[in-house]
Amino acid sequence: MDKNEIEGTARNVAGKAQEAYGKFTDDAEHEAKGVARQVAGKAQEAYGDARDVARDAARQVGQVVEKQPVLSLLVAGAVGYALALLTLGAVDRGSRRW
Repeated sequence: MDKNEIEGTARNVAGKAQEAYGKFTDDAEHEAKGVARQVAGKAQEAYGDARDVARDAARQVGQVVEKQPVLSLLVAGAVGYALALLTLGAVDRGSRRW
């Protein structure tokens, strides 16, 4: 579990408490701030989840590269070639407009 996930969960819980307080006291400002805090907490949790997924994906890619370096090199070259074609195609299309 990532630090951001833990902090995001805490922020989400605090936001729920603040929203409940706002509803109980009929204070729209506290209620709105609580909802905003919840949204920020959920966003931070999602960021932590994404970091975990990216870290795991990088680890898996590293393992594949170690096991099959030649195939990895060919795939990287193909991706680079495709990106070059896309980039050059965008430049060509852009120059025709002028």
